[in-house]
Amino acid sequence: MSVLTAELRQTAPLGAALTNGGVNFSVFSKHATRIELLLFNDARDTRPASVIPLDARQHRTYHYWHTFVPNLAPGQIYGYRADGPFAPERGQRFDREKVLLDPYGLAVSVPPTYDRDAAKRPGDTAATAMKSVVADPSRYDWEGDVPLRRPYVETVIYELHVRGFTRHPSSGVAAHKRGTYVGLIEKIPYLKDLGVTALELLPVFQYDPFDAPTRVNYWGYQPISFFAPHHAYCSRPGPLAVLDEFRDMVKALHRAGIEVILFYYILEPDKSRYADYTGCGNTLNANQPIVRRMIQDSLRYWVTQMHVDGFRFDLASILSRDEDGHPLPNPPVLWDIESDPLLAGTKLIAEAWDAAGLYQVGSFIGDAWQEWNGRARDDIRRFVKGEDHTVSGLATRLLGSPDIYGHKEREAEHSINFVTCHDGFTMNDLVSYNGKHNEANGDNNTDGANDNNSWNCGAEGPTDDPDIEALRNRQVKNFLTLNLLAAGTPMLLMGDEVRRTQHGNNNAYCQDNEISWFDWTLLERHADIHRFVKLLTAFRQRRDVVTAERPLTLNELLDRARIEWHGVKLNQPDWGEHSHALAFTFASLKARYQIHGMLNAYWNPLTFEVPPPQSSDRGWRRVIDTALTTPDDFTPWDAAPRVTSASYVVQPRSMALLIRSLEQRNPALRARP
Repeated sequence: MSVLTAELRQTAPLGAALTNGGVNFSVFSKHATRIELLLFNDARDTRPASVIPLDARQHRTYHYWHTFVPNLAPGQIYGYRADGPFAPERGQRFDREKVLLDPYGLAVSVPPTYDRDAAKRPGDTAATAMKSVVADPSRYDWEGDVPLRRPYVETVIYELHVRGFTRHPSSGVAAHKRGTYVGLIEKIPYLKDLGVTALELLPVFQYDPFDAPTRVNYWGYQPISFFAPHHAYCSRPGPLAVLDEFRDMVKALHRAGIEVILFYYILEPDKSRYADYTGCGNTLNANQPIVRRMIQDSLRYWVTQMHVDGFRFDLASILSRDEDGHPLPNPPVLWDIESDPLLAGTKLIAEAWDAAGLYQVGSFIGDAWQEWNGRARDDIRRFVKGEDHTVSGLATRLLGSPDIYGHKEREAEHSINFVTCHDGFTMNDLVSYNGKHNEANGDNNTDGANDNNSWNCGAEGPTDDPDIEALRNRQVKNFLTLNLLAAGTPMLLMGDEVRRTQHGNNNAYCQDNEISWFDWTLLERHADIHRFVKLLTAFRQRRDVVTAERPLTLNELLDRARIEWHGVKLNQPDWGEHSHALAFTFASLKARYQIHGMLNAYWNPLTFEVPPPQSSDRGWRRVIDTALTTPDDFTPWDAAPRVTSASYVVQPRSMALLIRSLEQRNPALRARP
């Protein structure tokens, strides 16, 4: 090991920046008294090849420690040691024996001897710690690629886990590509055919896979680097290959018209303990100035250098807390993000609550943020399950939740509508289990949510009973219909289109196995549900609102749609406590067609009156009836059978959708599939 001296260079940019003839290193530390830059020749090295001391008198400007090292190139492995006070009561825990990552490092090297617990024990961690890697993001040919900037009104989001999507042996992907970015590339035709327009990826920042209490950190929460893509999702060796493979994936998705949306510690007052407002461990002190800058720099990097289209902020209400955990009326970090010109047009999605009870759905700060609508999820689940007091709530959610968002004069797509997501039951399990079954997690089934609004349809878990299976199929189609056709931006969970199951596990954060992976044999077993989803997404994209001259506010949309509410009798909706039925009629924005929907969450068939024909229309056609088997459950518009009677029988726990053209001649409708 050699001790080197280096030149004093720039404080900016932070991280390891390639310049003429070498690399400029800069890192922030307010309380360090001495920092050492460590250079390693190989990921397997147990000791640094060179150590560069950074003296406070020569290599520190303000709180930035910086130096220039000549003759370094991309691929150089490095880390830091930091001397300083050990005073947990003040939040200071310096230990010079520990090798530290660069917070702005663009790639991470994981040694074969990596040991996450080594940092908790006395002793040197040079052999066992992750290190940063010098990278040059400009060395990539984007071939003219740019973020797509697809409007929300055209967006259908599909939430998936990069590894879980193709890791299963049934995926058809070569073994060395399963669970990787290039494995996902091979499935782009499937995604395009399904009709999704944006992928929301569970965390792809570098994370510690062993940072979970009992098993593995499968979901990827608690990232250790906000700039480096996770190396284990790369099919090739070497710490820099992951940058190219991630960008290859983004570029290929953009060519298919699919956007990429990424998922994105506060100290307790006595400073000696880490606060946890996420329920996942670490919580960023987001409104501390240096952390604010890091968050913003990270977002800028992923947009400008990695071409992602947006971000979904998990438990985003954390970002509105101050350093003591108290909610701020105008959180600086949220306005920093929203007002950043480099992020203008980027999709920003908030899960507007956190694990400590802060719930901000409908009141999240800012003008550009879309919100996961947890109330829509709950109201849709309760109606389909058949609970009382649910009809008026469902009607409100179908309208885009004007009770939550109408006051903001935002477009309907402000609401991200979903029934299921990675955190909770899959849609299959929502109709197959009354309670969670998380025993595999090792916590005696105490983890995960207890309130799921689920119903097993008559048997807990898998069953051979054909009647129960038929009912479950109907319920799944009911959920899909409401979610994809309600006003707002719909989101689907990976595998719901083929009834993927987690065997009742509603908190599979630590299950890197078949509990979480996409089983591609289900595509054949549940081809009817897959077909149903494809037709729903195609049906959605034919709405007049897609070609509107400008985005309409939710209130404008509701005014133009001229919605009429009904019960089993026309113009007589039953909003009562024990009602389980609802019908509605509305016109498209350009008066090209009318839709009449009939929803029956009751356990008996109901006969609904149908609006009478008008002189200008061509009569009703039945497009959807979730009680029917494929292909009659969903018939494309032009081939749909005519409904000539004055009433329609909707079977128990099912829904029907009729459509009629308001134009005498409509070649566009006839030409579309």
